[in-house]
Amino acid sequence: MEKALIVLSGGQDSTTCLYWAIDRFGAEALTSVTFDYGQRHRVELECATAVADFAGIGNTCLPIDTFGALGGDALTDSNIDIEDGTDAATGLPNTFVPGRNLIFLTYAAAYAYQRNIEHLVTGVAQTDYSGYPDCREATISALQRTLRLGMESDVTIHTPLMHLSKKETVMLARDLGALPAMALTHTCYEGKRPPCGRCAACELRAKGFAEAEIDDPLTAPQ
Repeated sequence: MEKALIVLSGGQDSTTCLYWAIDRFGAEALTSVTFDYGQRHRVELECATAVADFAGIGNTCLPIDTFGALGGDALTDSNIDIEDGTDAATGLPNTFVPGRNLIFLTYAAAYAYQRNIEHLVTGVAQTDYSGYPDCREATISALQRTLRLGMESDVTIHTPLMHLSKKETVMLARDLGALPAMALTHTCYEGKRPPCGRCAACELRAKGFAEAEIDDPLTAPQ
């Protein structure tokens, strides 16, 4: 039986990928990993646990809090205001955490190696990637090659959302039966539940659901 490991953040995209992996590999072949990387908003760790429990998938939270010590971005440094937007020096959003996806997938590959898991699944997307260079297909392809060489493994990184818009991601979630789990997810850069509705992450999520003409279970009236 082929086994897969999902990098689960507790957000919309990784939750969609979790259900994609259930459809592709079967729930019994899956487990998930979440990273405590020193993020300001701990709610995403709680959401990842809740989503995994809801889907009946095991979840492990690994502490890698060096990003918090490095600081310099709005997701780990409380002195940086998310509303400030773009970093003047780099031109990238100030919510970009340098190296985050590279480190996540390297740790995930190491975790998978020890458990004879050959498939990694991550929710990065090039189409609606918020300006993050570590979400691009070229980055992931290069990293997969590096991991295979560095670990002498046949690890494969699956990116089901790579070329999908947020609208298409919402429609995929619907088709996979993932919408009920979306009520448990977290996307807001401000760390709020219910979401603030104003930050870039909230706006992108809302736009995707609106274009798909589907109510977001996270914000729909109960």
